[in-house]
Amino acid sequence: MRRAVCPGSFDPVTNGHLDIIGRASRLFDEVIVGVLINQSKRGLFSVDERLSMLREVTGSYDNVRVESFRGLLVDFCRAQQAAVLIKGLRAVSDFDYELQMAQMNIGLAGVETLFMPTNPLYSFLSSSLVKDVAKWGGDVSAHVPDVVGRLLHERLNAATRD
Repeated sequence: MRRAVCPGSFDPVTNGHLDIIGRASRLFDEVIVGVLINQSKRGLFSVDERLSMLREVTGSYDNVRVESFRGLLVDFCRAQQAAVLIKGLRAVSDFDYELQMAQMNIGLAGVETLFMPTNPLYSFLSSSLVKDVAKWGGDVSAHVPDVVGRLLHERLNAATRD
């Protein structure tokens, strides 16, 4: 079975993430979306909320499953019996960082990295940018799934009321 991991923090998941996940699902028998648990970084959404959102928005893919992990990504890949990582690249600046990570991952555990260029529609899109725009009342509906947009709006409106 050809199995790949598509890792990230997904705080929140964007249409750019979904584009990469969907394209990867056509190339592999199974794609595991790995949500990183980073204890040193507090996200807007909890890990459980991110898992729930991702499971909802990837539900139409029979061969995609969503799991969380902590620690080294290559250890997660080993545990999932996945020999390939899928990483979306938006710009050359992404490549510089991701190349170093890919070289480390192959050196540590023989895990290959497949770089997928992002659809030009999403080349500027990041979770941080979406959160910033939404925080200031901007419309992000074209950049995130509907459920994510609703939850983002609720979370940010609750934060401004507190």
